[in-house]
Amino acid sequence: MDLKALAAKNPEHWKKAAAIRALTLDAVAAANSGHSGMAIGMADVATVLFEKHMKFDASAPNWPDRDRFILSAGHGSMLLYSLLHLTGYADMTLDEIKNFRQWGAKTAGHPEYGHASGIETTTGPLGQGIANSVGFAIAEEILRATYGKKIQNHYTYVIAGDGCLMEGISQEAIGLAGRHELGHLIVLWDDNNITIDGTVELSDRTDQVQRFKASGWHVQAIDGHDPVAIDAALTAARKSKKPSMIACKTHIALGHAAQDTSKGHGALTDAAQLADAKVSYGWPYGAFEIPADVKAAWETIGARGSAERAEWDNRFAGLSAARQAQFNRAFAGEAPKKLAAAIRAIKKDAADSKPKLATRSASEKTLQAVNPVMPETVGGSADLTGSNNTKTADMGIFDPENRAGRYIYYGIREHGMAAAMNGMALHGGIRPYGGTFMCFTDYARGAMRLSALMGVPTVYVMTHDSIGLGEDGPTHQPVEHLAISRATPNTLVFRPADITETAEAWEVALSQPSTPTVMALSRQGVPAVRDTYKSANLSARGAYVLAEAEGKRQAIVMATGTEVSLALEARDLLQAEGIGTRVVSMPCMELFAQQDDAYRKRILPGGAVRVAVEAAVRMGWDQWLLGERGRESKAGFVGMTGFGASAPADRLYEEFGITAQAVARKVKSLI
Repeated sequence: MDLKALAAKNPEHWKKAAAIRALTLDAVAAANSGHSGMAIGMADVATVLFEKHMKFDASAPNWPDRDRFILSAGHGSMLLYSLLHLTGYADMTLDEIKNFRQWGAKTAGHPEYGHASGIETTTGPLGQGIANSVGFAIAEEILRATYGKKIQNHYTYVIAGDGCLMEGISQEAIGLAGRHELGHLIVLWDDNNITIDGTVELSDRTDQVQRFKASGWHVQAIDGHDPVAIDAALTAARKSKKPSMIACKTHIALGHAAQDTSKGHGALTDAAQLADAKVSYGWPYGAFEIPADVKAAWETIGARGSAERAEWDNRFAGLSAARQAQFNRAFAGEAPKKLAAAIRAIKKDAADSKPKLATRSASEKTLQAVNPVMPETVGGSADLTGSNNTKTADMGIFDPENRAGRYIYYGIREHGMAAAMNGMALHGGIRPYGGTFMCFTDYARGAMRLSALMGVPTVYVMTHDSIGLGEDGPTHQPVEHLAISRATPNTLVFRPADITETAEAWEVALSQPSTPTVMALSRQGVPAVRDTYKSANLSARGAYVLAEAEGKRQAIVMATGTEVSLALEARDLLQAEGIGTRVVSMPCMELFAQQDDAYRKRILPGGAVRVAVEAAVRMGWDQWLLGERGRESKAGFVGMTGFGASAPADRLYEEFGITAQAVARKVKSLI
């Protein structure tokens, strides 16, 4: 490729793009680590996008009506960091660029949400960014319908690579976006035909253009190094009512000795080759040196949206005080004051009526009260709406005919649903929740992990939480999934025992600023275990004494969810034999671990034997069985040691020995 001819044809564009390429080479060389090729290859596309199409103001990075830019191919992070630095984001200094991939730097190896302004989501696990983008675009559509085009009217742009499109989650995202005609979503595919192992043909022969077309997308194919073609394609994409994919044919590591090779994907650190590449770009400057005229041109791009942002401020000021307050509260992620009152009303009613309900039904009743007072909630299910009980009558269905709808039929796309919900939460103004079976947290795991890593308060409604789902058998019966979810840092896992605990769990989940929640909910009905009303949210402390021992306390039985009622039955059996037994309900281990020592020791004092009962594997329980002055010789567990089976739920509990009698026997064996 004749780089001199390219530079001569569009000299001003070329210099700006060369600045990205040079910063990338310098940062990766200084770190002796990183991925140079994609950032170099997509520099032309990114330059045109930011200069001529992106609506943003570098001085107001959190402007709610900005366009969103997502680097799904997160390994090319220096592309994003270069853009943020060059356009004038205050916290992306040259020192941060120089400290690429070093301890404490904002410039992590892959873009990390929260490290610096302008990083809209954490990317790196391929396919997550493009799936997040569907959620961003859905959020924009819902908010535009809610507040009007003058308040929310922007685009989501994505740069995705071959690897992103190979990941299975990409098809889930593409199909969902096509179905919902997300016309404000534009994906720029870095079509460089290179992966780490070699050319794409080693592992794939998919016609990506036809694939996107088949899913209902507007598709174009261009030369990704021709700024005129890039500009025209973006202009055409913005006019389409469909989501758009622009196939940008590029050369990975353009102008470097590793161009068009798998080596070009990774760290290009050879000093001589780096120098030669800069010569090919016509870049005679030293390491990390950006000439004043080029930096000024980029900063002009960064300030281009300031006038539009000021106009938006004026339009927003024209809203009623109530609409402004609702908008600001939702974007701040704050729960409305009415939420607490709605939860208290549910608890009062439950104390009077003492209903026997599956906790999935208790969740539905809670949402029926919550959704009307939290207009920012957006629910959904991965083709299990009637089983997850996630839809309430007031929400309306989100589709191309009803952008104000707040319920989404995700189809059989657990991973895509989870990633899209992350995108909605990251966009702001939306509180997403979505459901599937607890067993299928396996399918959603990658996005659930990123919820926790990013600090995004997505709520996962995971029903059919144990062998209690019954006849569908072990393929659908989670036994290890509670442990996996609890092992994930910065995640709250609630397994509520009845409607009162379920309502309290929802109050906590919808009040979280930066922690996702997993709701593990039952298929089978359970009796009410909280028979008196207390205004305090006891579940918010993670564990509490549900029933105190009568006489000398000799045993403490801990339980969650559907097994709490079994623990109470076991207590009756033990008390009848004169064995004083305390029952502790532990709906959320993570919150209990956050309590101070005095509270934890008050709930789990030393001396008594301890037995935990849960229709899952033991992993995770030893912290409470053996810790806080517990003793191994005085601790036991009643639960699962392997997979379940296909049979009615009651028979399964009997066969696997999860009964009140079994709990009582375990206690007596330890005393």
